[in-house]
Amino acid sequence: MRGRGPGGTRCGRVLSVLLVLAALQLGSLVAPAYACGCGAMVPSERSRIAVGRETSVVHWDGRTEQIVMRLTVHGDAREAAWIMPVPHRASVELGEAALFDELAEITAPVWETRHHFWPRDGDWPFGERDGAGAPAPGAAAAPVGVVDRRRLGPFDVARLTATDPDALRTWLEGNGFALPGPLEAALRPYVDQGWEYVAVRLAPEEAGAVLTGALDPLRLRFASDRPVYPMRLSRLARTAQSLGLYVIAEHRMEPSGAIGGREPEVTFAGRLERTVPDGAVAGLVGDGPAYLTAFDQSFPDPSRIDGDHELRAAAADTPYRTVRHRDELLAVGGVPAWPLSVLAVLLLAVAVALRAVRRRRAR
Repeated sequence: MRGRGPGGTRCGRVLSVLLVLAALQLGSLVAPAYACGCGAMVPSERSRIAVGRETSVVHWDGRTEQIVMRLTVHGDAREAAWIMPVPHRASVELGEAALFDELAEITAPVWETRHHFWPRDGDWPFGERDGAGAPAPGAAAAPVGVVDRRRLGPFDVARLTATDPDALRTWLEGNGFALPGPLEAALRPYVDQGWEYVAVRLAPEEAGAVLTGALDPLRLRFASDRPVYPMRLSRLARTAQSLGLYVIAEHRMEPSGAIGGREPEVTFAGRLERTVPDGAVAGLVGDGPAYLTAFDQSFPDPSRIDGDHELRAAAADTPYRTVRHRDELLAVGGVPAWPLSVLAVLLLAVAVALRAVRRRRAR
């Protein structure tokens, strides 16, 4: 009978709210979910996967575009399907992880030392810095067609043509995945434009392992009279997205707009030198002229993404490199300059005072 009083009613309401919240949280853990990088990621039933970071290289020589992408994922999915729309029929092969290492080295920020006179937090006498510093840095005639299907390392790759998203549903269901309704609607613009798809079944080579960390890169090549980086499907992601994009073309390139994210930040622009003739970059670019532009962009609210990144030549091939500063206390012979300066001023003041005293005595 006490549970029916005002206090009991209040406690019952609180308990009901807590039970509802717990049920919602449990549902979010077991319900199928999907996340998007460059394309769409669909996990197996009752598992979760999210793409936290995508790093891609776009190479365009005026006729052919190549995209090499590496996705960093996390979650509990043991397998997933990844769908990538492409404007023309694409060839697919494994990419080289070394490509990203070489480009990261080429575009690494330049570090410059910047001195300050007065001590700051961490300088003597307020303490010593730890010395670690900042870290360095075309439409098909049939509704669906499987162009080909083959195994590439840990990937099962199928190239599909489709005039209807049901084509993808057929492929996904045949591989144990379900096509989410919002994704089917998001694919419609690509179908209307006559784009094709690359569908990849992802599964770790080790039995029972989950998909996590940086996946092996994939390299796509297709005909293109203008470079484009597909991003529209990323609007379905449930978490903030981060994009690192390297663009290699004859001239400095720039995105035509922010497409719903923050303004792309140029981190490097410069002509590529053939410093590593047998490296992964040289293997991708070949002997043609090559200008590298690197961007970073974040999408705090992916639902605002309203298109694909269309890339165009910038007004000029102005080089740019990120400069980061390492602040250090100004020192002379290893001794901080400020106490020496203070001491010099004090000695000068004492000398002036003594001189004044001598003059008075002399008078």
